[in-house]
Amino acid sequence: MKSFSASRTLYGLLAGLLLFLLSASSSAEVLKIVVQDTIQPITAEYVGRALDEAAWSKDQAVLIEINTPGGLLVSTREIIEKILASPVPVIIYVTPSGSWAASAGFYILASADVAAMAPGTNTGAGHPVSMGGEKMDDIMKEKVENDAAALMRSVVSKRGRNVEVSESVVRKSTSFTDQEALSQHLIDYVATSEQDLFKQLQGKTVKRFNGETVTLTLTGQSVRVLDMSVKERILAFIIDPNISYLLLTIGVFALYAEFNHPGAVVPGTVGVIFILLAMFALNLLPTRFAALALILLSFTLFALEAKLTTHGVLAIAGIVTLTLGGLLLVDGPIPEMRVRLATALAVSIPLGIITVFLLSIALKARANKVVTGAQGLVGEIAVSQSPLSPLGKVLVHGELWDAVSSADVAAGQSVVVRRVNGLQLQVEPASAAHETPATAKVW
Repeated sequence: MKSFSASRTLYGLLAGLLLFLLSASSSAEVLKIVVQDTIQPITAEYVGRALDEAAWSKDQAVLIEINTPGGLLVSTREIIEKILASPVPVIIYVTPSGSWAASAGFYILASADVAAMAPGTNTGAGHPVSMGGEKMDDIMKEKVENDAAALMRSVVSKRGRNVEVSESVVRKSTSFTDQEALSQHLIDYVATSEQDLFKQLQGKTVKRFNGETVTLTLTGQSVRVLDMSVKERILAFIIDPNISYLLLTIGVFALYAEFNHPGAVVPGTVGVIFILLAMFALNLLPTRFAALALILLSFTLFALEAKLTTHGVLAIAGIVTLTLGGLLLVDGPIPEMRVRLATALAVSIPLGIITVFLLSIALKARANKVVTGAQGLVGEIAVSQSPLSPLGKVLVHGELWDAVSSADVAAGQSVVVRRVNGLQLQVEPASAAHETPATAKVW
C-alpha cells in the first residue's frame, strides 16, 4: 500500500514538472539587445552571445536595436553569419529617431529576418572604403566593391528585398530615410516604438534565410533585455581608438619615468598595465604598427631636448611626431574608428611639455655638485688645526681629518680640499686656489 502511494506521489511530481516545462516553453520571450557603437569585434561577440542565449532559451525572437555609423567589414561579416545561422528570428530595428544604420549598419539591417526603422532615421552609404580612407588603385577598388556587392546580393535576395537598390548602396553610397527605405522595399516596417513594431508583426509570417516560414506572435510577450557583460563593457571602452592611444602614451610615459627614477615601482607598474591594455585593444583594431615607432621616437626627441637644450626645436618635433603617431595609429575605415586630431593634440602637447620639464630637472640634479659623503668635501674650505708641513690636521664640516698639503701651511690658516683618499684629505692653501671670502665656505 505504501509503495502504491509513493508511486502516485512520484508520478504527480513528474507531471507537475512536465506541465511547468510546457508552460515555460509556451511563454517564450523576446530577447532584446542594444547596439549603439561602431561595429567591431566586441560588438560581434555581444551579438553572438545574444543569439546563442536566445537559441538556448527558445525565445520567439531576438530584437536588436541599432544605432551605428558603421565599422569593420570583418566584424560585419561575422555578425551577418550569426544572424543567418540563428534558429531564432532576428529583428533589426533602427531607433531612436535621429539615429542611423550607416555603412556596415546597412549590411546588418539587410541581413535581418525583419528590418525596421523608426521615423526620422536613415540608412545606407555602404560603399566599402580602404583602411584610413586612403585611395585605392582601380583594380583593388573594383575587387573590394564587387566583393561587398556580392555579399549584399546574396543576403538581400534571400530576404526578398530590392536587390538592385541595395546594390546601389554599395556601389554608389546612396542613403535613404525611413520612408524612402520602406518605399524602395529595403526594409519591412516603419514603427514609432517597440510596441508598435510588435503590433504590426502580430500574426505575420516571416520567411527565414533557410526557406522555412515562421509566424510571429509578439504582442503581449515579455521582453528580456540582455546587457553587455562586464568584460564586454571594459573591452568596448578600451577598444575606442582614442582610449587606446591615451592608454599607450600614458603607459610609455610612466615607463619612461621609471627608467629615470629606478626603484619608484609605481610608475613602472602603471606603465606595464596601461601598455598591456593598449596592446590588447590595438590587437583587435586595424593598427599601423609603424605608428608605434613614431610614438617611441617622440619620447626620444623629448629626452634629447632636455639634454641638449635646443630651445624647443626637438620638443616641437617630438610633439609633432607624437601627434602623427596618434593619428596614424588606428587604420579605421570610418572617422569614428580613428584617433581624433583633438585627442592627439590634447595628449601630445601637455605630455611633451611635462616630459621635457621633468627630464630637464632630473638632468640638472645629476649635474649638480655632490654635497654629501666623502665627495661632498671636495672644494670645501677647511681650517688647519696644526701646521701642515705637509702632514697635519684640518677641521672641515665639524670633523677633524688627517690632511696632506701641497705647500706648508701654518696653524689656523684656510685650505681647500681637493681630493679624498680614504681617511686622508689632499689640500692646498686657500690663497693658491684663489678662494675669496665671498665664494669660500668655512666650517
